[in-house]
Amino acid sequence: MQVTHEARGAVIALRGELDFESVVQLEEAGATELARGRDAGPVVVDCAALSFCDSSGVGTLLRLFQELAAQQRVLRLGAVPHSVVRLFTQTGLDQVFAVYKDVDEALTAGTRQRDGVAAHVDEPPRPKGRQVI
Repeated sequence: MQVTHEARGAVIALRGELDFESVVQLEEAGATELARGRDAGPVVVDCAALSFCDSSGVGTLLRLFQELAAQQRVLRLGAVPHSVVRLFTQTGLDQVFAVYKDVDEALTAGTRQRDGVAAHVDEPPRPKGRQVI
């Protein structure tokens, strides 16, 4: 796992498996980002090198999402493998997590220029696929 910071937000790059044995690293990275406070901007989790994610990984991502939301910050996921997207869809978490095709798109999402200053405004994830009537 590698964490980088740039003007548009923080990026936590995951590698390998996100499971019971490895979630502690994501928890530590998340705690560090939370300590930076509400003005630190969005947190993007780069999943391009993620090969597997189990329920403990999903739970850790969900807790980080909730903790960031409490600070009025957002969690975005970039380059999520198809198998993980399928897991999110099956569990309904595709309605919770904002998933983008890559990290750059995730970093620039919800950003608009206003008087030369970027303002972050995330919209709730749009429903995909099925609708409940």
